[in-house]
Amino acid sequence: MDSDDLGLFGPGSVTWKVHEEPILIVAGLRSLYLQALHPRAMAGVAQNSNYRTDAWGRLVRTATYVATTVYGTTAEAEAAGARLRRLHDRLRATDPVTGKSFRIDEPDLLRWVHVTEVESFLSTARRAGLPLTEDEVDGYYTEQRRSAALVGLDPATVPGTADEVAEYYRAVRPELRMTREAAETAVFLTAPPLPWKLSLPARLGLTLGPPRWAYLGIAGTAFGLLPAWARRMYGGLGLPTTSLSADLTVRALRLGFAAVPRRYLEGPLIQAAKERAARHAATSLAG
Repeated sequence: MDSDDLGLFGPGSVTWKVHEEPILIVAGLRSLYLQALHPRAMAGVAQNSNYRTDAWGRLVRTATYVATTVYGTTAEAEAAGARLRRLHDRLRATDPVTGKSFRIDEPDLLRWVHVTEVESFLSTARRAGLPLTEDEVDGYYTEQRRSAALVGLDPATVPGTADEVAEYYRAVRPELRMTREAAETAVFLTAPPLPWKLSLPARLGLTLGPPRWAYLGIAGTAFGLLPAWARRMYGGLGLPTTSLSADLTVRALRLGFAAVPRRYLEGPLIQAAKERAARHAATSLAG
């Protein structure tokens, strides 16, 4: 295996530019609020996942998968995709409306999860202040078709530009609705159990300690970053002022992250990718 393989994207990609942003932690939460509005997708998660009892473990696994596909070598990204496809291949769920069984790796469901995730990453980064041209925006969506292929989607069926993403949302909105499972998931996402050490104040009777307040602020911001139509489905405000408040908060959070040394924000996958890129650049110059 090429030790300097740059993976599916590499240092010149829009994907690396977007995913270097620590603010994407808010984007991940935004995408989960959005995904819950699809009844079949939500049923697939609820009936096959232990997200309520292992919320933070699932979050770590998802973040690791995304980081692997973005920053891992080509072989690492393809292996991660293969593992995910094998897992999905054996999972089934029951449609909450028809009562019929369905595969959770149906293309329509995979496409919904993919689009909501990448659109959340991109829109959150831009609203937090990351400067991107319109060509870079379209470039990000086009690049992310490679990630879609990893989960088993035909890249040609995946929106590859901002206009195509907007059209996709318009087409899929009639299928979305506020269900009991969506409401329960939204409540859970807003106030999940904290990891043991962080929840210690609660065990001592201090139910709203600093970790809880911090998380509530992030969750509120993620919800405020949702499209107005999605907030209205949840019974929330669809007013422009809600978006403005979320924009101001997410920009402040990005500035806060900027004050933290990068070594504390970049995991081993990102660091390894940058080391490979540096070696690759040095080899290219030497050649």
